[in-house]
Amino acid sequence: MDAILDAIKFNGQGLVPAVAQQHDSREVLMLAWMNRESVAETLATGRVCYWSRSRQALWRKGETSGHVQRLVELRLDCDGDTLLLLVDQTGPACHTGAHNCFFRAARDGTLVDLPHAHHD
Repeated sequence: MDAILDAIKFNGQGLVPAVAQQHDSREVLMLAWMNRESVAETLATGRVCYWSRSRQALWRKGETSGHVQRLVELRLDCDGDTLLLLVDQTGPACHTGAHNCFFRAARDGTLVDLPHAHHD
């Protein structure tokens, strides 16, 4: 695992951006940040763990909501400074209840919520 961790170029704050993508549909779910410890835990447990910049703490996805992300594959981009997490998402990925975090679109100079973003 050290070889993987050593290949990742963490930024000055010790973080790396991680894009979560549903492994089978290829839907982009969210972007979050990871540090060395959260990457190591994710690889060890198979459950995605991020670093919460606002709480300054490990953030185990789905710990409170039950909407866990099971890691299918971790990929590193060509520069080593961005991660792609192919995951199996349980329930909505977004804390708003939307299926993914990218439900606002720029249309005619304004932001609009896309239909069917929420499962209400």
